[in-house]
Amino acid sequence: MFRFCFIFFSLLLCLPCFPARTLRSNPSTELTAVHAQNNPNTTRDFTKFLDAGKGSHVSGMSELKKYFQQFGYLDEDEQIPISNLTDVFDDSFESAVRNYQTTLGLSVTGKLDSDTVSQLMAPRCGVADHAASVTAHYAYFYGEPRWARPSPMTLTYALSPDYSIDYIARSDIESVFERAFSRWSAVIPVNFTAAEEYWAADIKIGFFSGEHGDGEPFDGVLGVLAHAFSPQDGRFHLDAAERWAVDFETEKSRVAVDLESVATHEIGHVLGLGHTSVKEAVMYPSLSPRKTKVELKIDDVEGVQALYGSNPNFNFNSLLESDTSSCWAVGFGARPSLWATAWVMIVLTCLFGFFDHMI
Repeated sequence: MFRFCFIFFSLLLCLPCFPARTLRSNPSTELTAVHAQNNPNTTRDFTKFLDAGKGSHVSGMSELKKYFQQFGYLDEDEQIPISNLTDVFDDSFESAVRNYQTTLGLSVTGKLDSDTVSQLMAPRCGVADHAASVTAHYAYFYGEPRWARPSPMTLTYALSPDYSIDYIARSDIESVFERAFSRWSAVIPVNFTAAEEYWAADIKIGFFSGEHGDGEPFDGVLGVLAHAFSPQDGRFHLDAAERWAVDFETEKSRVAVDLESVATHEIGHVLGLGHTSVKEAVMYPSLSPRKTKVELKIDDVEGVQALYGSNPNFNFNSLLESDTSSCWAVGFGARPSLWATAWVMIVLTCLFGFFDHMI
């Protein structure tokens, strides 16, 4: 009996992994109350669309379609002119909603249920998601671009001397980015060093407001938090309108956003990673105010190592220990990684071997 159970669970856990998704390189509840209170002029208040489904006609739905178009879910290859977007919940929009729900790890209902509307209103990265069917966790930009440099690879980065924020000490901002870059260099054979000259750096980081010359304007508090371009572009932009924080003990704003979490996420894009459907991973596209997400998960590591290889000093054991428990929490709706699967199977083998011995 125990051996049968072991085989059954092993089959469930050993479902095959699929190739990574790719996406275009165009960077493009409680939260509702916070969002509306602190940013009343935002176009991201989608509460009036709650429970809308196919056939619905809601005034302003064309703006919601614009959001779906911005992030890659409507007519990815040939954009519909904004003037042609209607307020009707039609077949193509239902398909877009389903793709969005699948990509973001939500229940796929095809309707604008409460979880979907909350996710739509969540602060997020400005890089577009991939709207095709989801068969894997981590994703890449179209063509899987990566930095091509001699090994061992070294990339330089610099903070803009002109486009910054004045309420956080420059030294604190520099420390944030040093830590964020070090997390990625710990898992891949790429070193990151601060450049002396901003314009000579491979990766150029700055805080910008509204339209800032790259065709991807920022939209104010708790909208798009930041965006970065695929390799080997190196542009990394943060929205200066956000209330950035390096320490929530001293920063009390309800809409404060953790700078290190966003920095770590955007560096993933700079390296060539797209967005993942794994909510616990750094490369998930949204981040709530006053939340931190700085530690790379197995999904993040597997994705970036597929591009650059592994840092010879990196050991998966620490990640396995932290991610195995979350593997069970995720359930069978999202496939565990091969590393997590192997770890769980080892534990199961020991347990069932012990019980067989007792019997």
